[in-house]
Amino acid sequence: MKRILINLALIVTISIVWVLTCFFGTVYGWWHTPFTNETDPQSFVEAVEEEIQKEYVGNFAMAIIKEGRIEEEVFYSVGKQVNRNTIFQVASLSKFVSATGVMKLNELGKIDLDTPVSRYLTRWQLPPSEFDNEQVTARRLLSHTAGLTDGLGYAGFETPDAVQTLEASLTKADDADEGKSGETKVGIEPNSSWVYSGGGFTLLQLLVEETSEQSFDNFMKENVFAPLQMTQSTYEWSDSLGDDLCEFYNADGTKAPHFFYTSLAATSLYTSLADLEKFFMLFVKDKKDVEGRPLSQSSLDLMQESHWDMMGEAIYGLGTFLYVDVGNDQYIIGHDGQSNPPINTALRIDPVSGDGIIILETGNPDLATRLASDWVFLKTGKVDTLLFTMLQGKMLNMMGVGVLLITVLIIAIAWWRKRKSN
Repeated sequence: MKRILINLALIVTISIVWVLTCFFGTVYGWWHTPFTNETDPQSFVEAVEEEIQKEYVGNFAMAIIKEGRIEEEVFYSVGKQVNRNTIFQVASLSKFVSATGVMKLNELGKIDLDTPVSRYLTRWQLPPSEFDNEQVTARRLLSHTAGLTDGLGYAGFETPDAVQTLEASLTKADDADEGKSGETKVGIEPNSSWVYSGGGFTLLQLLVEETSEQSFDNFMKENVFAPLQMTQSTYEWSDSLGDDLCEFYNADGTKAPHFFYTSLAATSLYTSLADLEKFFMLFVKDKKDVEGRPLSQSSLDLMQESHWDMMGEAIYGLGTFLYVDVGNDQYIIGHDGQSNPPINTALRIDPVSGDGIIILETGNPDLATRLASDWVFLKTGKVDTLLFTMLQGKMLNMMGVGVLLITVLIIAIAWWRKRKSN
């Protein structure tokens, strides 16, 4: 019996060491091989162009920024030509841009970030729950810590006429992803956990409309896009976009439809590479030549402060992912977007150095995120938040296989020693 307990303790001890090795190896990128080892912008671009040829991409637009200057741009398309002024839908990257509008609303004195949003709303209210809805604030909605458990994810509507009203979508989104209830409600204690919520940003959209007495799109155009001269950016489809709008593709190369959304703030931004380059510059520290800066530096800094940590690592600010720490409580920031039919977008900004990357693409579900995360890995030697998520499957497989082999090996050695002693 004693020998069995010793072997069990040995299995548990070595397994724990192996699991921790796998975890920290993943965190520090020991098992990750980036698609290139080139860090020079031109060489990185050449590697990206080679990577595009290896898998299906419908449209692709990328900018590499160095010290606040546009160093390289890349465009690719299988159909209608793409350029820096081509308009893409950017899915959840919309949230980052939308967050600047909410921060502007705060600067204008229309809202306070820590006042319950219910006090500003007349058109719709969160449904009663076992938790305190008065703990739902703009700050917590921006940081996904308000306790909303909708998990949205919006699939969109095939025609503009099918689009729900904002109030109806908040009550129950007809375009919720499969397996989601579509109900925007408080399902856990506010500020108790980080839960990504599309519904939270749709609620912020309503907050902007109620307090500004403008449509969300008009507020963003007047207070964010116009000051930054983002002339091709909008949240609402109009036929005038037709010639400039990119084509949409499925992963098998067939043409995909263009979908329409109620959830403008969460997922429906239409913008171009040229406009996102202007937005990028807003976050570069000490860059004084950004015309018409719509936000004060204190608001920009607040967006980049950690509002939730996970396993000791900062992961999210106000409307922006905190991808990796670059020292002195500064982070590479930005957001990614992903929807189906495949749209994948990625934005990474190092506000201190002014370096970064912007990628917009259709037809591939995760190419933009993979390339942008590898850019971060090459720059910092660190695995960013989304790359860690992508590597989790490999990590768990390594853990499982390793524990199984450790168990089998120790049992085999114990059996051999017992047989030998007999």
